[in-house]
Amino acid sequence: MIPTRKHLYLLLFGLICTGLVQAQGTLSFHPCYGKDFLQLTDSGYQSKDKDSITISLFRFYVSGIELWNDGKRVWEEKNYHLINASDTSTFKISLSNIYTINYNKIIFNLGIDSTTNVSGAMGGDLDPMKGMYWAWQSGYINVKLEGTSPLCKTRNNGFEFHLGGYHTPVNALQTIELPLKSSDKIEVFIDLKQLLTNIDLSKTNQLMSPSKEAVELSRKLSKVFEIR
Repeated sequence: MIPTRKHLYLLLFGLICTGLVQAQGTLSFHPCYGKDFLQLTDSGYQSKDKDSITISLFRFYVSGIELWNDGKRVWEEKNYHLINASDTSTFKISLSNIYTINYNKIIFNLGIDSTTNVSGAMGGDLDPMKGMYWAWQSGYINVKLEGTSPLCKTRNNGFEFHLGGYHTPVNALQTIELPLKSSDKIEVFIDLKQLLTNIDLSKTNQLMSPSKEAVELSRKLSKVFEIR
């Protein structure tokens, strides 16, 4: 007998219930500028208010994702994910086997840990061809943010923030903790307007190597990740 679609659905449901097929939840990142989603085009994202900021590039690494429940870690993964604002396919991360656990907090790193940095260039999202690697001395670039603002007294009014560094005292890695309700769908919003309006772009507009200023800006960026 040829199985019907109903039979296939029942079989799939049975496999999920018995653990032979692992159901997945999702962690989604949404780059924003204020209330607007950040949608990059060939000419970049143009803010709709009076600050006239344009954002042409925004990429960042997420690693060490953990789920916690009442002070106890209940789930973790060791992968590294590159989120690229110009590629929406990178916004979602699959989280396997989270349907059977309760959790009320997510913890993850913004950037790449020192152990991975000293291991040299790798593959996948850590491939140097992704454009997020300086060299073995400086390691990976945790965050790239580029654009323009009339406040910048630079060529073409551009700003460039390439944030990284893994040696103390210029370790730019940030750990982000966000409370949430138990759900198989976790959505994190990154409001770049909050970040850029908290920077004097007339003075700070070029950070291209590990430094104390890069650590401080990384810390400010970590504060604009939020659950809405």
